[in-house]
Amino acid sequence: MADTKREIERKYESDESGLPDLTGVAGVAAVIDKGVAHLDATYYDTEDERLAAASITLRRRTGGTDAGWHLKLPVATGVRDEIHVPLSDTVPRALTGLVRSRTRDHALLPLVRLRSERDVRHLVDADGILLAEVCVDAVRAERLSTGAQAQWTEIEVELADGRDPVVLRKIDKRLRKTGVRPSAASSKLARALAETGSGPRRRTEPPLVTAGDHVLAYVRAQRDAIVELDPAVRRDEHDSVHRMRVATRRMRSAFRSFGKVLDRAVTDPIGEELKWLAGELGVDRDREVLTERLTAALDDLPRTLLAGPVRTRLRTWTHARRGGSRRRLIAVLDGKRYLELLGALDALVDEPPLRKAAAGDPEKVIGKAVTKDFKKLSARIDEALALPPGHDRDLALHEARKKAKRTRYSAEAAVPALGERAQDLLKSMKDLQNLLGDHQDSVMTRQALRELARTAQAAGESSFTYGVLYGREERRAADDEAALPAAWEAIKEGSAV
Repeated sequence: MADTKREIERKYESDESGLPDLTGVAGVAAVIDKGVAHLDATYYDTEDERLAAASITLRRRTGGTDAGWHLKLPVATGVRDEIHVPLSDTVPRALTGLVRSRTRDHALLPLVRLRSERDVRHLVDADGILLAEVCVDAVRAERLSTGAQAQWTEIEVELADGRDPVVLRKIDKRLRKTGVRPSAASSKLARALAETGSGPRRRTEPPLVTAGDHVLAYVRAQRDAIVELDPAVRRDEHDSVHRMRVATRRMRSAFRSFGKVLDRAVTDPIGEELKWLAGELGVDRDREVLTERLTAALDDLPRTLLAGPVRTRLRTWTHARRGGSRRRLIAVLDGKRYLELLGALDALVDEPPLRKAAAGDPEKVIGKAVTKDFKKLSARIDEALALPPGHDRDLALHEARKKAKRTRYSAEAAVPALGERAQDLLKSMKDLQNLLGDHQDSVMTRQALRELARTAQAAGESSFTYGVLYGREERRAADDEAALPAAWEAIKEGSAV
């Protein structure tokens, strides 16, 4: 069984003088000596150190109070999620899946062994509550493939669970006053790799000179987002599925918008695979959006208009497929097709299928592509507004929403090249997409309400409340449609494309 905690810590260089006196830190009432722990950790990675390159650490450690397997995933500078699994002889499957988007089919091998003598201090407040743990670690590192060794001493300060990070800033201030300086290495493993051989590979971003450079930078960012979000999706973190799905959409949109830059004979098949992945990711997401909308609508409804077990019916409808679709999604991420897609994305950014326009002036080439997207959007909006309210207009507005989304993404990619012009268009497209998105959500919500009403009637329950909500959704969609002409005219007048 895996346990997860958010680790917030800072590391400092240390010398033979050990830990400075921290009793003067504001809010610290006492510094308690917790003794010395002997830690023995073996770090695992692929032969080409893919985890280290992504600032991910995977280790098997004995000694101390948390012996076991630990996987640390970066969240922000100095912040990592640490996932702990009990000791076993081999890397637990619960952890290998979380790094699979990095390791792919490469084996995880023992890379570095770190043995540390950890002198532990607890900093507590006047009530004896733990604020932070401060350790002085005397580290001996060995690279297992070559036998190269290194040793050093460092100070590690970790914030206690639930404590205010301001505690770390106060400790930092005190340490700096005594001459202690932050460590140059982000982790023990990074330092061990650097001092026993080559350090972790770090990718340097190429300068954005040509149109191709700009488009590839955007595509690369979406590839990176998919890979980085994989562990969060597997762990069912809030909004992670949505963000990965958006990354697939952004990349597909870039393929279509910048077909003069990247050869669509190569990108279209990849785009189809991205569409497949987005579909798998969206199985639960679409229902989640509708559930949130219906729940908010119920909360806004007077009690006198609530008839029957409406909330129970909504919960049943929401969770009807949740368990099965969750297992299916994990199976997708573990499957061969997904790994092949990741490989295709790597090949695309490493050896891009550039066309002639890729060498052109970014402002001209990218600006032309954005203008083309905007014109297609304009045609869709005009077509939708010319139709009477009803099913056909709903479909036309949905198509316009797709075009607005593509124009938004092409404007987003164009910001580094076009600057304020693209930024203004991006803002306008976000507003338009929100308006059209609200309208489409209303269409889908009404479909869900009809389904819920039929199910309720079949069970002998009242369908009154579903009818009330349906009427409110009709009014909301009508308001969106009424607001669209003025909103669209304002966008056209303010557009610089």
